[in-house]
Amino acid sequence: MLGGLLLLIAVRGLGHFWPAGVVQLELEDGRALAGRVVRELPLEQGERERLYYTANRDLDGQVWHWLAVSDIVASERPRDLLVLERRFHGEFIGRLVEVGSVDFPDPTSTATADWNALQASLAELQALRSERDRLRREQLRPLIQQLDADPRDAQARRELAAVNERVRALQHAMQGKVAILESADGRRLVQPLDEILRAWRPNAMTTGEKLTAWARGVWRFLSEGPRDGNTAGGVWPAIFGTVLMVLLMSLLVAPFGVLAAVYLNEVAHQGRLTNLVRISVRNLAGVPSIVYGVFGLGVFVYGVGGSLDEWFFSDELPSPTFGTGGLLWASLTLALLTLPVVIVATEEGLARIPVQQREGALALGATRFETLTRVILPMTVPAMLTGVILAIARAAGEVAPLMLVGVAKLAPQVPVDAEFPFLHLERKFMHLGYHIYDTAFHGNDVQAALPLVYATALLLIGVILVLNLTAIFLRHYFRTRHGYVPRQ
Repeated sequence: MLGGLLLLIAVRGLGHFWPAGVVQLELEDGRALAGRVVRELPLEQGERERLYYTANRDLDGQVWHWLAVSDIVASERPRDLLVLERRFHGEFIGRLVEVGSVDFPDPTSTATADWNALQASLAELQALRSERDRLRREQLRPLIQQLDADPRDAQARRELAAVNERVRALQHAMQGKVAILESADGRRLVQPLDEILRAWRPNAMTTGEKLTAWARGVWRFLSEGPRDGNTAGGVWPAIFGTVLMVLLMSLLVAPFGVLAAVYLNEVAHQGRLTNLVRISVRNLAGVPSIVYGVFGLGVFVYGVGGSLDEWFFSDELPSPTFGTGGLLWASLTLALLTLPVVIVATEEGLARIPVQQREGALALGATRFETLTRVILPMTVPAMLTGVILAIARAAGEVAPLMLVGVAKLAPQVPVDAEFPFLHLERKFMHLGYHIYDTAFHGNDVQAALPLVYATALLLIGVILVLNLTAIFLRHYFRTRHGYVPRQ
C-alpha cells in the first residue's frame, strides 16, 4: 500500500513536467478545440467522456472542457500546434502566425522562420531578465539599504540613479516585440513577447527533446519561486524554509529533551512526583498540534515577541518586528510540540543501559558526572537520535500550528542572505506542507494546481526522507562506536 501510494504521487507529480502532446478536435456542432487529454470516464449506456485542458483563459474564460467521445468528429495532432507558458493568463495553445511588430507585419515570413525567430527572441529576453534581476539583487537592494541607514549619502544616491537608469533601459529593451497567435477556432491574439516565458511544439518533439524538457521543468520547479497564485512556477522558497525550520527545531529540541530525560532518569529522586512528570510528558505527546499553535501565538509571538519590540525595536512600532509570526517562533513552537517525543525516546535509551556499565565506571574511580558524560550519554546517543528522527518526521509535515506562528502564502525572499545578521529569524517563511494546503484548497483553479500538489507532496516526502536518513546514518555510526554487547 505504501509503495502504491508513493508510485501514484510520483507518477501524478513528475508527469506534470512531461511535454504531453496536444490534439486538435472537430466537434459535431462545428466547434474546433485544441488541448491535452487529462482523463477519460465512462458514462451510461457505454458512452465515455474526456476532460481536455484547452488553456487560452484570456480568450475563452475557461480552460477545461468535458466532451463526449461520440461528439468528436475528427481528431489529429498537427506538428505546428504550440504551447506557450506565459506570466499572465496561464498557457496558450494554438498556432504562431507571425513574430515582430503589430504595426509592421512581414509579408515574407514563413512558419519555420517565425518559430526560429520566436525561440531566438525568447532567449534574448531571458538574458535581459537575468541581467535585470542581477542588478536588482546585487546593486539596487544594497544601495537602498545603504540610503535607509544614511539618507544623506550623496554618492549612494548617484549610484542608485545610475542603476535605476540601467534597469529602465533593460526593461525598455524587453518591450516592443509581439507574437501574433491564432487559436484552433481561428481567433487571433496579439501577445507581447516579454510576457512569454517558454514556447514548445510538443507534437514535433522527439523523445530525447521531451526528456530534456522534462528535466528542465523539474529543475525549474526545484529552483524557482511560485507565481500565478501558487499554481505555477517552483517551490524553492518553500524547500528552503522547510529545511531551515526543521534544522532550527532540531537544534532547539535536542538539548532540552536530552537534559530533561537525563534529569528524570539519572538525577531526580524516583518517587510519585517524578512518575507524575513522566505521565504528563507522555500526555503532552497526544495534545492536538493546533493547541501548540495557539500557545505559540499567545506566549511566543504576542508575549515574548511583543516584549522584545518594546525593549529593542520601539522606533519601529506600531509595525512589529518580533511581535508577529516568524521563523524563530515557528521553530520554537514545533520544538515544544516534539519535545515529549525526544524525552521519551532518550529516557527509554537510558533505562536500557545495563547497571553493570555504571557500576564498572564507578569501581574504576570515575565520578558520577564522569560516568554520565563518558559512559552513559555516548551509549544513549542512538536513542537520542531515534527521538530526533521521530521529531523531524512529525515537525516537517505539520501545518496547523505554522498557520498561527509564521508561515506565509508567499515569501519569495528566503530568511538567509548576505545582510547582517545573515539569518533573519523574524521573517516569515514558506513551508512545503502549507504550500500543498494552500495550492489545493485556496487556488483559483484547483484542477490545474492538482499536479503541482502531487509534485510538492512527493518533494516533501523526499525532504523528510533525506533528513531521516541522515539521522539514521548518524545513529548507526554512534551505535557501532559506543554500543555494548549484552551479557549472555
